[in-house]
Formats: sequence, C-alpha cells, structure tokens
Amino acid sequence: MILAIANLTYKTQAQNEFCNIKNTSFKDGEQLMFKVYYNMGRLWMHAGNAEFNVASEQLNNKKVFHITGTGKTQKSYEWFYKVNDKYESFLDEETLLPHKFIRNVNEGGFRIYNNVAFNQNIGQAVSTKGVFKVPNCIQDVLSAIYFARNIDYNKYKPGAKIAFKMFLDDQVYELYIRYVGKEVIETRYGKFNSIKITPLLIDGTIFKGGEKMAVWVSDDANHIPLRVDSPILIGSIKVDLMGFTNLRNELVSLISKR
Repeated sequence: MILAIANLTYKTQAQNEFCNIKNTSFKDGEQLMFKVYYNMGRLWMHAGNAEFNVASEQLNNKKVFHITGTGKTQKSYEWFYKVNDKYESFLDEETLLPHKFIRNVNEGGFRIYNNVAFNQNIGQAVSTKGVFKVPNCIQDVLSAIYFARNIDYNKYKPGAKIAFKMFLDDQVYELYIRYVGKEVIETRYGKFNSIKITPLLIDGTIFKGGEKMAVWVSDDANHIPLRVDSPILIGSIKVDLMGFTNLRNELVSLISKR
C-alpha cells in the first residue's frame, strides 16, 4: 500500500512539474531536416525525408508557436509503402500547452484527418468527431516532442520515467519518456555528446507499441533530435538529423562534423 501511494504521488508530481514548463530549447524560425533510412535486411536505404518548422503566430489573440512536422517517402519507394504525413500543433508560447492540433496523414493508403481544438482551462478537446474530456496539461503527438526538448534530464537518474498525458485519435493515453543516460553517438551529420531516451509508444500503422524506439537528442540547451532508431511493422528505420537553421542556442554538443 505504501509503495502504491508513493508511486501515485511520483506520477502526480511528474505530470504537474511540466504543466507550465518554460521554453529554453527552440525559437521562431527554427528548422530541422532529417533523412529516413529503411532496413529490411542488411542494407540501409534512403527511403524518405522529414522536416520540422517553428513559426511564431497569433491564434485567438494568443501568441503561439505554430509547429509543423512533415514526412514523405522518396518517390522510388512509394510502390512499396507510401507515406505523406503532415502534423501541426499550435503551442501557447508561455505554457507550451497545445491550443490546436491537426493530423493529416496517408500511410500505406490508410488516411486520417483530425482537427482538434483544446480548451486547457476546462479540460476539453473538440475534435472533428466530437467533444472529449481531457486531463490537465494534455499534450498532442507533436507538442509532446517539443515538450520533451525542454525537460532538464540532468535532474534524473538513468532508468527514470517522466510521465505525461497525450490526446490522440480521440483518446487519452498515459505515457512516459524513459531517461536512459548520456552517450557519444556518431550520426551521418557528425559526432555528438547526446542524451538517450526511450518513449513509450502507442501501436500504430507503422510503429510497434512499447519502449522499442530509441531517441538521441543533443546534450546541450537545444535538445534537438539527432537520431531515431526503431523497429516498424516490417523491418526497421533510422532517422538522422541532416541539417538545421536558426537554433536558439549554440550547438555545443557537436564534437566533429562529417
């Protein structure tokens, strides 16, 4: 009973700690570019590209960061599995909580469109399909990435779980990010001091659920993703940072560039 109460208290504190997390990792105009590599045997093939952009805008008289994430397969691989995804999240510049989320994806012919408006004050999400009750400090799938970039991982010991709640496909999920530790990693961009994390995933059209995905972010104030390594339903993928513009902080984690 004592252990159960202690665990509940920890989860509550972990969630509340980041309800009003401050942004120290990104700014208006940031752009991150990635290449996606696919492996079904021994050979890694350049199968697609992904890009994330940040723009400062106004939404309902509030200052927001308009985050856009896009991913597309190379035309030469569309015969095998075509991906054409676009995600948009509008984050409050003060709290980094989302006010609006748009998901417009086509993955192997499986299409999803959902437009969600969040009212964080009353715990409500109004999506394309209905009205739903949501808990405090709810995140969407894209805002969660930028939320994770502002976590102070130095406060945690390897193995620690950092809890958060996410609204996706009109459902609330209790998820976490596991802090694994610090590593030096070689990517196609260069050699970095990095922080390794493993997010708890939801089963989807591409990714398997669980902690099978590993993510390395720069061990500096930017916390930009450097590499993502994950099995998928058929084979595995590796995503490497290939370029960036307008970072908020100096990229001091870079040891050497290729």
